[in-house]
Amino acid sequence: MSGPQPVRVLVVEDEPIAAEAHRRYVDRTPGFTTVAVAASGAHAREALARHRVDLVLLDMNLPDTHGTDVVRWLRAAGQDVDVLAVTSARELATVRAAVSAGVVGYLLKPFTYPALRDRLTAYADHRARLAGSGDVRGQDDVDRVLGAVRASGPAPLPKGMAPETLEAVVTALRSPAGTSAAEGLSAAETAERIGASRITARRYLEYLAEAGLVTRSPRYGSAGRPEVGYRWR
Repeated sequence: MSGPQPVRVLVVEDEPIAAEAHRRYVDRTPGFTTVAVAASGAHAREALARHRVDLVLLDMNLPDTHGTDVVRWLRAAGQDVDVLAVTSARELATVRAAVSAGVVGYLLKPFTYPALRDRLTAYADHRARLAGSGDVRGQDDVDRVLGAVRASGPAPLPKGMAPETLEAVVTALRSPAGTSAAEGLSAAETAERIGASRITARRYLEYLAEAGLVTRSPRYGSAGRPEVGYRWR
């Protein structure tokens, strides 16, 4: 007798490093499997036409459209697909639009595997509750269903990294001042802005680069070895 079918996931992410990481994260989670990876809204539509999909991991910032437009298209087309926003978009307007369009959750980049695993596990529970029949037993059951995919606590980070410091680094990168805007910030400049050591700043910068949120490029000064500039994508 065959067991329950895995939740079929479409990853929509235009950054190759992040897309591959998300695919691996999904496939590591029991009960989930990636059926396709799409790098744009158009590719997502093509994938949905070819594959049966239960859940879309959707980046909001796509090269050809916005993620909220993809969600609205899904709803207008009558697609019975859930959407978990997985994105670096922090604007409240985007969060409101995503919630209004009907996403089941909103997970900010960068994140580690346990953070996504917890969201996927919560989604599986949410999906199982909605698949039942009969009546809810009371308000608690209604609240659990409407709660959808919420985190039970802060998203975990690699050992020794603090959410407050990561947030400070992200803020510095997203709002570089002066001539650094085009070249990004060096580890030394970042350290000065957040009040940390250069080594600490570099660790967080490399973490963001490995997550596909930051690009690295050499910065050539008047003398000595070139610095590495980190720029928010």
